[in-house]
Amino acid sequence: MIAIVDYGVGNLFSLKSSFAAVGAETAVVSDAAGLRAADKLILPGVGAFGDAAAMLRESGLAEPLLEEVSSGKPLMGICLGMQLLFTKGLEYGEHRGLDLIPGTVRPIAGVIPAGLKIPHIGWNALQLTAPEDPILRSVRSGDCVYFVHSFFAETEPRYVSAVADYGAPLTASVRRETVWGCQFHPEKSGKVGLGILRSFCEL
Repeated sequence: MIAIVDYGVGNLFSLKSSFAAVGAETAVVSDAAGLRAADKLILPGVGAFGDAAAMLRESGLAEPLLEEVSSGKPLMGICLGMQLLFTKGLEYGEHRGLDLIPGTVRPIAGVIPAGLKIPHIGWNALQLTAPEDPILRSVRSGDCVYFVHSFFAETEPRYVSAVADYGAPLTASVRRETVWGCQFHPEKSGKVGLGILRSFCEL
């Protein structure tokens, strides 16, 4: 069973529907027992980094989530959920993340060329930097996925498995051991996104 972590932030219905489409059993969980009962974990998220990080900790789920990951349980963060995997975020101040992957979540403003719209919204092509990543095994460079974000994760290249070019290469997916993250929304990315979710289920 795959647990979708419910800490008050995230589009849970779309995720449940997409996992159902690939034949996966999911449960929306909001307590430590639900995390422990799951085989794999999904951390969704929409909104601001600081608010989401505070809600995750106030929910009492942050520590048990870290405990489950330390035991080797696979975790995938999606959109803001991916950003929370990093050491810190710089959205409306500096806020502490889960520090599962070293790095900082920064504004794309000042990184992409002036004149490009922010947020970055819409379909963009992935360029794989680690095609051996098991959750990307059905993906090819040039496949398009759906983004909605104004911030991106800046981390060491060894943790980056794909980038998307939006006037500059922006981190699109990451991996560190049994922790994965997608800046894009696989649940809104058609067949390509469903393939990524299916591959995560099959880990």
